[in-house]
Amino acid sequence: MSATTVTPLTTDDAELLVATARRAAEEAGVTVSVTVLDAGGHLLAFRRDDRAVLISGETSTRKAYTALQLNAPTADLVDAVQPGGLFHTLPTALDRPLLFIAGGLPVHRDGRLIGAIGVGGGAPEQDHGFASAAVQALA
Repeated sequence: MSATTVTPLTTDDAELLVATARRAAEEAGVTVSVTVLDAGGHLLAFRRDDRAVLISGETSTRKAYTALQLNAPTADLVDAVQPGGLFHTLPTALDRPLLFIAGGLPVHRDGRLIGAIGVGGGAPEQDHGFASAAVQALA
């Protein structure tokens, strides 16, 4: 492999991310949905706990998509979409809606963006923590 080649996010990676996020949520007593997207925004893995609120499936996917498109944790973008913020009109500017609630994280390998994870179902800070645990497990 050359120095410029980075291994893309694999199905095994995605399954590890989902399992780790779900385990962290379970330990906290929270039911969640977890979405993993590859660098092109394509679904690699999705899991909704059967007790998780239905909307968590949609929110986890939108959080992952937002983190991927902006290459930033969604938690870091919340203030940017407030009135007067840099991205104030961004949530409604695209065909595919973005979601600026904590719980979405980009996934990097060797400094390159290879995908994203989104977690929905808990409080935003909890979802961010579950996603963080998953990304750390992949490193």
